Amino acid sequence: MKKMIAKSIILIMGLFLYSSPSIAGQFKVITIYDGDTIMAEGHDVIIYVLLAGVDAPEIAAKNHERTQPFGQESKQYLENTILNKSVEIKGYGIGQYPYNHLIGEIFLGDTNINIEMIKQGLAEVWREEPPAKLLIAPYIEAQEEARRAGRGIWSLGDNYMSPRDWRKIHTKR
Repeated sequence: MKKMIAKSIILIMGLFLYSSPSIAGQFKVITIYDGDTIMAEGHDVIIYVLLAGVDAPEIAAKNHERTQPFGQESKQYLENTILNKSVEIKGYGIGQYPYNHLIGEIFLGDTNINIEMIKQGLAEVWREEPPAKLLIAPYIEAQEEARRAGRGIWSLGDNYMSPRDWRKIHTKR
């Protein structure tokens, strides 16, 4: 078991952390958790990927919690677009503990799914520091386009709350 874990870590590091700026690898998307987290398999490993540059509305983890507006729509968009499909994943390193997900851009053909999520108004640009080498300008442009058009989350107007602020209020610690 330890050898398999070590092999997986070395493979992921080789594929993503030390890859050139080109796309790192092809994977099949096998699970969509929410609007910014997926599971994919390929190269004899299963990886969890947090979409780089994206912060999607939150989905309730437990039945008694509230789901943020557009949380289910965001997840559904990913399911309809990439679930059970082969995608290219460009990695930007590993996220923070406790999740340790790969931070990555997802491409279906020539389409950057991360940017499409923002264009559709189903996510906003991540408000923290973006990963090194991630070109954030196209994300910001997509968000401004969605906001001007009043798509998705931006249709809520003054009632919109960023996923970051939603987590602060609705996450019990």
